[in-house]
Amino acid sequence: MVHLHQQLRHFLSAIIAACGLLAALPAAAGQWEFGLYASLWGTREYQVWLPSNYNPNTPLPVVLMLHGCGSEPNSMAAVSRYNQLADSENFIVVYPRQNATANPMRCWNFMLPLNQERGTGEPAVLMGILNKVKSKYAVQDSRVYVTGISAGGAMASIMAACYSDVFAAVMVHSGGMYKGAIGMLTAADSLFNGSSFDPKVRGKDAWRCSGSPRRLMPTMVFHGTADIVVNPVNGEQTIEQFLQTSDVGDDGLDNDSVRYRADSIVRQTVPYGRSYSIDTYLHNGAVIAQKYTVEGMNHAWSGGPPGWPFSDELGPDATVISWNFFKHYQR
Repeated sequence: MVHLHQQLRHFLSAIIAACGLLAALPAAAGQWEFGLYASLWGTREYQVWLPSNYNPNTPLPVVLMLHGCGSEPNSMAAVSRYNQLADSENFIVVYPRQNATANPMRCWNFMLPLNQERGTGEPAVLMGILNKVKSKYAVQDSRVYVTGISAGGAMASIMAACYSDVFAAVMVHSGGMYKGAIGMLTAADSLFNGSSFDPKVRGKDAWRCSGSPRRLMPTMVFHGTADIVVNPVNGEQTIEQFLQTSDVGDDGLDNDSVRYRADSIVRQTVPYGRSYSIDTYLHNGAVIAQKYTVEGMNHAWSGGPPGWPFSDELGPDATVISWNFFKHYQR
């Protein structure tokens, strides 16, 4: 475990050092806008990417992107390349920034009970940021999505669980399920060994967090088989948890109307890159969840640019794939 902690510190140090190179990167076609949100639950900066064709008279979809530990909006944008895709597909991307005062490594505190409920803690702050963005820009309310990597992925699970009336779909990259950890000790254990909590129980907890709604939560998961920071079993647990959430969400009953059993498994290979499998889950003939398992990938954004920490250029493009998944769903 000491070795794993050393590896984690190495990765975080590298990504923090890389952030200093951002000023030299060429500007993309759209533009950054900067904001600050403050409430009883805290104050956070955030950045909004407005695509090049943004028109205040035309509401656009929004992706809420949550960075991982040691990262921030600029490096997350550079690694994911969501801004470039937003320019071509015409959607808005919102990047909240975690404070070092809230977490010394700038991790979202997904493991704290205060941050695992609707209307409190960091989820309340993130929703406050999103609502502020909605009040300032033209946003299509029915097409709001959430994604994140690592600690940001675990926080994306919380947001999708507790605000299923807001988010039309979620993508969790190298993260964990809703309430996969409660407190620091279980957080460390879940990272290295997978959560000790039952995904089916957590699936029902997630359903209750949004008020026991009658709706499904379309879910995508990306995870590498060689992830030494977040055990790959977390990806499997996340899929199982959200399938359980959708099972009780469609009719209010735990009756396997949405099953934790893939309807198809396809194996593919990126040209000159990694092999990966796609597990697809259906509900009434439509895709409700997909899990991408990338062979040999460590703790990194799949399909990111070369030369960046937490980026794996050999994997399938998680950014394009997730957006293609998102745009099929709306609230």
